[in-house]
Formats: sequence, structure tokens, C-alpha cells
Amino acid sequence: MSKNTVSKRTVHCLAFEPKHLKDALALSRQAQWPHRLEDWSLTLALSQGLVAVDAEAPDGAQVVGTVLMTPYGEDAATINMVIVDEGWRGQGLGRRLMDEAMALAGDRPLRLVATTDGLPLYEKLGFREVGTVLQHQGEGGPVALFATEDATPAGADDRAAIAALDRQAFGADRSQLLERFAERGSLTLLRRNGAPVGFAALRDFGRGQVIGPVVAPDVDGAKALIGPIIAANPGKFLRVDTTADTGLGPWLADCGLRHVGGGIAMRRAAPTASAAAAAPPISTFALASQALG
Repeated sequence: MSKNTVSKRTVHCLAFEPKHLKDALALSRQAQWPHRLEDWSLTLALSQGLVAVDAEAPDGAQVVGTVLMTPYGEDAATINMVIVDEGWRGQGLGRRLMDEAMALAGDRPLRLVATTDGLPLYEKLGFREVGTVLQHQGEGGPVALFATEDATPAGADDRAAIAALDRQAFGADRSQLLERFAERGSLTLLRRNGAPVGFAALRDFGRGQVIGPVVAPDVDGAKALIGPIIAANPGKFLRVDTTADTGLGPWLADCGLRHVGGGIAMRRAAPTASAAAAAPPISTFALASQALG
């Protein structure tokens, strides 16, 4: 347990446990995030984290801040769910939580999606901007499907191939995350000449469902994966978090998923990072979420 004094009040940073989830949900609602208790629970199950507790609150345990660190083996981690109660902002608590989460991550390269307000802090901590995340959402409309592409529901026997594709695109092993998504939603596999070359996940999240991650060899492959999912869910609220460099944004808007915001993709290299690796032959066209990368 560590302590820090903010505005002459004592804050304890404690390990984030399931008992803190309801208070964390209240903080995310205060920040107008769409997360449900189930979304928090899934992210916590994949992560380590901390809560900042106001020890002088009447019940002695008021959660006033959260942070999670989601590790993907030793190759990467995301820092996410960084929230500080609006009454405690601007007093150093966000920096305290980030320091604690980075200590949990050890020497792993780090990724996060920042808001404009959070950008100065993350830059001070060594994170550098690498792109722009575009959040698209809404009720999908008519979609022109790619009849020449072979995109079909994935079975349990396809999960090893899907994990390998994701590892190739993301740069780290996220098989545990993908297993959770398969249990809670569905996976679609893209094949060309009989070989698996891409996939998409669909699961419940927030106000409806989120499509992601989406991994494909090119933009047509990404559209061939996403298009049938939109077409199969008329009138349902869908969300896709893509990046500006994929070029998917205008097409998603044409499909009824309007651009409503996003964030700044940032990375912090490992202390002993080697030369940059060559670009993978397949790419991530939609994130699992802004929290999970």
C-alpha cells in the first residue's frame, strides 16, 4: 500500500479488486463513458491495476481514481481505464496512478489512447503520438457485400490461427483476450485460397455491440469482414474503433456508423528497445477497444 497527500487529504493506492468494480463504474459514468459493469469486469479479468481511495471519506473507502495495466505476455501492455474523480482533478492524482501502473508493467513496451487533456501528462511520461483513433458508431444501414471474399463464422478449431494472425498484426500474444471474446461473442474468419488471412470479433459492449479487433491483409479484406456483421445486425447499435491511417472512416460513415470522436494513439518504448521491426504483412483495422488496443 502506498500513500500520497492531495489537498491535505490522504489517498491510498490499493490493488484493484472485484469489490471495487461498482465504484469504478460510477466514476466511468461520471466521465460519460458507456461501459457496463460487465465491460469493467472483463477488462479487470485481463489486467492488473489500482484504485485511489480517499481514506478520509465517511466510509473510509471512497474510490476517487482508477487505472489498469493489461499485459500481453512480456511483449506489450496497454494502460487503460485511467479515471480521476472530477473533484480531484488537477492535483497530481492522475500522475500518481500512471506511475503505479507503469511500475506494474515493468519493462514492457506500453500503449494507450489519450484524450487531448491527458496528452501533456503522457508526453512527460515518455509516450509519443503514433496515430489517431476514430470512434464510429450508430445503427448500420445498407452495406455492399464482397461476394468474392470468403468470410465465414469461425469455429473452435480456428482459434489458434486467429491468435497467430492477431499476434502478427498486434506484435504480442493476445490469445487470452481472444478466448474471452469468443466465449462472450463471435469470431469471423477471412480466407483466401483456403488459407486464413484475417478475422473480426463481435461482442456486447456499452450501448450495444463493438466490432473489433479486425485484422486483415488489406482494406478490402477488412470491409469483407465488417460488412456482413453490419448487414446481419440491422437496427442494432454498433461501434468500431479504427485508426485514421486505415482509410476505413469514410466507408464506415457510409454504412451508418458516424464519426463521433476518438483519441490519440500513443506508445512508450521499452527501456532497452531494439531497432523497429518491419511492418507486418497484415494490419489491425479496428481495435479490440480503446482500452485493450
